[in-house]
Amino acid sequence: MMEVRYGHLTYLEIKEKAEQEYTIIIPTGCTEQQGPHTTVDFDTWFAETLMVEAAQEAYRLSNFKALVLPTLPFGPTPEHKNYGAGYINLPQNIFEGVIKSILNSMIEQGFKKFVIWRGCGGHNMDHLITEMNETSNSSIQIFNPGHPFYNVWCKFEDPEFPGGHADSFTTSIGLYKRPDSIKPELISNPMSSEPDWNDPLLDFTGYSKTGVIGDPTKASKELGEKLWDETLNQVIKILNEL
Repeated sequence: MMEVRYGHLTYLEIKEKAEQEYTIIIPTGCTEQQGPHTTVDFDTWFAETLMVEAAQEAYRLSNFKALVLPTLPFGPTPEHKNYGAGYINLPQNIFEGVIKSILNSMIEQGFKKFVIWRGCGGHNMDHLITEMNETSNSSIQIFNPGHPFYNVWCKFEDPEFPGGHADSFTTSIGLYKRPDSIKPELISNPMSSEPDWNDPLLDFTGYSKTGVIGDPTKASKELGEKLWDETLNQVIKILNEL
């Protein structure tokens, strides 16, 4: 497999990639509680692993040329603070400032096309991306694609089965790809309610005592393999369509 990880290259190799008009993929993760059964780095691990494998496969299948930056492990996560542990919360303005600085660093090196892959669905960067795209006069392109996760879930399981956070989708993928990060004996149905995802003051403790939103009890390694393979296929398709 071609090396797609920016951090595993020398600066001279990176300079060549910029001259060859490689796309830069910026995975953003977060450090936050994932219920009692999953480690707090899940979103960061998931974003990085998915982007590295997708970039490698997209290159192998269609010569899509991309470099994947080291995943940013912190982001805005105020909705998890009241569980009392397991989070690192970057205020939104600081988070956007970090992303803007990363983008500017890549632009200074000659890269022109970017994909931001959000490890946490709640990280809103639409305003920043629109501003940078508009002020660049088309000299750069920044893409912020949506996630295919719900559609992937519906391909294999009941779309009415409750999900949201540390649910059967993510837990299954953990059991398949990273079993050491899952504590199966602590998986249970928290009987949570559906949050108002658009609430600017969202607090998960108002909806779930365990930190799980949805139901992780359907999770299995076998289901995780199906979900991972289809997710990878869908992400490769997204990259090729940019």
